[in-house]
Amino acid sequence: MNISYNWLKDLVEIDLSPPELARKLTNVGLAVEGIHEFGDDFVFDVDVTSNRGDCLSHLGVSREVAAITNYELRIANYETQKLTTENQPLVSIQDADLCQRFTARIVRNVKIAPSPEWLVKRLEAVGERSINNVADITNFVMHELGQPMHSFDLNKLAENRIVVRRARNGETIKTLDETERELDETMLAICDAEKPVAVAGVMGGLDSSITDETTDVLLEVAYFKRENIRQTSRRLKLSTEASHRFERGVDIENLVRASNRAAGLMCELAGGTAEDFADVYPTKFTPKTIESKDIQFAVKRLTGLEVEAAEILRILAALGIQLSTLNSKLFTSPSWRHDIAIEEDLVEEVARIVGYENIGEELPPAFGAGEYQPTEKRQKDLRKTLANQGFNEAISYSFIDLKHDEVFAAIPNLIGEIVEEKYVSLQDSIIEGAIRMRPSLLSGLLDAVRTNFNHQRRDIKLFELGKVFAASVKEDDLPGERELLAIVVSGNERLEGRAMPSRELDFFDAKGALETATTAINAPRLEFAAKDVKHLRKGQSAEISANGKAVGTIGRLSDEIAQNYKFKQPVFVAEVDLQTLLGEKQQTVLYQPLPVYPSVGRDVSLLVKRGVSFAEIKKAIENENFELLKKIEFVDVYEGKGIADDERSMTIRLEYRSNERTLLEEEVETVHTRILQNLETDLGAKQRF
Repeated sequence: MNISYNWLKDLVEIDLSPPELARKLTNVGLAVEGIHEFGDDFVFDVDVTSNRGDCLSHLGVSREVAAITNYELRIANYETQKLTTENQPLVSIQDADLCQRFTARIVRNVKIAPSPEWLVKRLEAVGERSINNVADITNFVMHELGQPMHSFDLNKLAENRIVVRRARNGETIKTLDETERELDETMLAICDAEKPVAVAGVMGGLDSSITDETTDVLLEVAYFKRENIRQTSRRLKLSTEASHRFERGVDIENLVRASNRAAGLMCELAGGTAEDFADVYPTKFTPKTIESKDIQFAVKRLTGLEVEAAEILRILAALGIQLSTLNSKLFTSPSWRHDIAIEEDLVEEVARIVGYENIGEELPPAFGAGEYQPTEKRQKDLRKTLANQGFNEAISYSFIDLKHDEVFAAIPNLIGEIVEEKYVSLQDSIIEGAIRMRPSLLSGLLDAVRTNFNHQRRDIKLFELGKVFAASVKEDDLPGERELLAIVVSGNERLEGRAMPSRELDFFDAKGALETATTAINAPRLEFAAKDVKHLRKGQSAEISANGKAVGTIGRLSDEIAQNYKFKQPVFVAEVDLQTLLGEKQQTVLYQPLPVYPSVGRDVSLLVKRGVSFAEIKKAIENENFELLKKIEFVDVYEGKGIADDERSMTIRLEYRSNERTLLEEEVETVHTRILQNLETDLGAKQRF
């Protein structure tokens, strides 16, 4: 943002040299990145942060100078040019949610000509080229007062009137840069009685623009919803001086003054006559009030600065923040400051004018500094366990693209069923296009898998611990946050020095890693049950439960998603609600002596229906509570030649042992036979061998 030193001196008394003023402005938060001479003037290159849209003008910077120097502003309201028309037909607003205020003024009998030298120099100093007197006046007032405005040729507007409405899908307009642009219903358009004549807050249309033949001007000065202008600018890939200001917020109470100023200059420099003036104001501005029971104490408490109460009130008043006459504890935020809402904001205003450099260096009291958070040590153990299993930790962005919406099934109880908008969206994204807060860790992990595949790394073991987000059921509540654990495995496990040098990773590798990791943090035992999951392949997916509560899913990535990522090998993923697992009562670690007597192991292959799982077999055996049976393990499963299509062969291992004696073959055989008989009765499982 270019600011003219001489222009500032027209608005406020300045007794500081340009370098001194630059230093002062930098100290209060308006960083001056450079100064260059322009004729008899000095131009400051000011870096204005996105929350200080009020400083995108000489008036805004003058307010800062007035607060620094304690001088009065020299800015008029230009009331002499204000004319009103009751029940005017000039302007109608159809979408007041996007346009809170719109003023239109007719200036007749203008003569389009070059601008006078003083106006040309002022504009050239801040980087604007001169076009003609009317266009230059609108640019001049924008740089002076911070209010973008646009001039239409009144005689080119159908029925000589303005309609402010949402554009219709497919409507087009040729903008001033001579580019044909297609609009849609998300954009606000300034229209005449027939068609769009400007893209609201962004750029005017070529067909209604000012030319040398123009005699009557309709001057638009309006206030538009910031978010809509930002969205429109990005959709059209069109950023202008006007959109830059509207996106950051202009002063809704400054419109009449800006219109008066521009109309006065048009009458003076273009020989026009100001006539009808329409001010349509459907959404009245309500000043924000901030309560501070003791502003002096708040300044001391938050900054350590000792500032007199009178000086605090002077600084705030110079910045437009007034103390309520009815309540000495209430302050009123000015219409041009959209970033002041709480007491801490008031303290910040005082601190930056007094000087951040005056704040003493002091360490805050360290209550509990350096201590672990309640679950931090267990998370550290979890990371260590997975690393010992050959996993690498991934850290991905919390912001994702809209294309991931509805792709992955959310963990249980994250997203409310009655919520219309399930996801959390950013109004101003940090990464282009990434406006969603992730509801799942899998989007980031799968991006990491794709990156590895593209670099010819085919054997992948990754995990991530991180937060996911969802919209709250209650409108005023903060978004929901949950901490999850996700893992992904794909490719082969390298077995050097073995007869078979590699083994393909599968579902059970992911399952085993998850069980080992949760066991290491003394979480409840995980249970797995077959279930169809949106992002997983049917028949190779399961729901994960702990203490009877669903906490996640596991399985092979669906073919559709794998194809979208261009994966050419199976990828297995799991995602669990780590926050819920850590919140459960920790399992007691039991120690017992090593067995003294030998065990007897029996492997048995059972012919079962395809719908029968190992978990069902294990539960059926455990329900019998055989004293000598110490362990039940899964060994293998076979489907194919020699087995019916609706059946499969499952091999399990049973281990028998007594803590008091060496078992006899007859004892083992008796128990083993009863187990097989019960399995055949309960599950229809028949012994193959």
